Amino acid sequence: MAKRTNGKLNQLMSQLPEGLLVDSAWMSDHGYSTGLRSQYVSAGWLEQPARRVYRRPRGTLRWEHVVISLQTLLQQVYLVGGRTALELQGFSHYLSTNIREVHLYGPKPLPGWVEHLNVGARFHYHNNEKLFQNDPITFGLTSLAWDVANNEGGSDDPIHGSAKSMPWGHFEWPLSVSTPERAILEMLDQLPKKESFHQVDKMMESLTTLSPRRLSKLLRDCKSVKVKRLFFFFAFRHNHRWLSHLDPEAFDLGSGKRMLVKGGKLDPRFMITIPEDLDGQP
Repeated sequence: MAKRTNGKLNQLMSQLPEGLLVDSAWMSDHGYSTGLRSQYVSAGWLEQPARRVYRRPRGTLRWEHVVISLQTLLQQVYLVGGRTALELQGFSHYLSTNIREVHLYGPKPLPGWVEHLNVGARFHYHNNEKLFQNDPITFGLTSLAWDVANNEGGSDDPIHGSAKSMPWGHFEWPLSVSTPERAILEMLDQLPKKESFHQVDKMMESLTTLSPRRLSKLLRDCKSVKVKRLFFFFAFRHNHRWLSHLDPEAFDLGSGKRMLVKGGKLDPRFMITIPEDLDGQP
């Protein structure tokens, strides 16, 4: 019996990398009974950062551990997107790199246990299907075919202009994030309630190397007239070189005015209200 138990423990060591976490459903699916889990926790082989969640101890639990675990071991379809993805890729105009808010995009809400984890950051879930049609997010994309046992596999090539893989941590685990082209549209979608015009303005100023090809596909797939109008407003405001390859008239920008700021000033070209103090060139 002891030999069998040791065999299961060795199996767990190969299936669950140090630092990452899984839930009780994963443990059951892989043959680890409730009693066996309790035994591993008591012996220190596993720890429980939240109820029904297990982890092989390794340093402080961070939000990246959680997201990578969701994207790979737990086969959940989520992308790190919006402002978080842009900050991770070095586009933030703030000096601090300590991310406090993690924006995740996927087809269904996060597991309930996520909000009970102490990771020093707050998770915000967004339904990706509300913003994009023909959305290419799939498990195959977010998992990047990662071989857990050998810590290899996957690709960092952006797929459909929508997502890319970033190596994270000592073991360079794959963290799947929105490309800058997608992330800025996700951030614009949060205007004006969750993001400010001035934050977006500074972020757009730094986006000098966007791909017109990826932008074109994403803008065609984008369901939000507000987002597309805002995108072109900020793009013309900063007049980046890639803008010469995009024609606003090639995209459905809807009709009529869009009041985004109460008491703001109407931009005559894209028919959206903007803050008075954002008028003029940056």
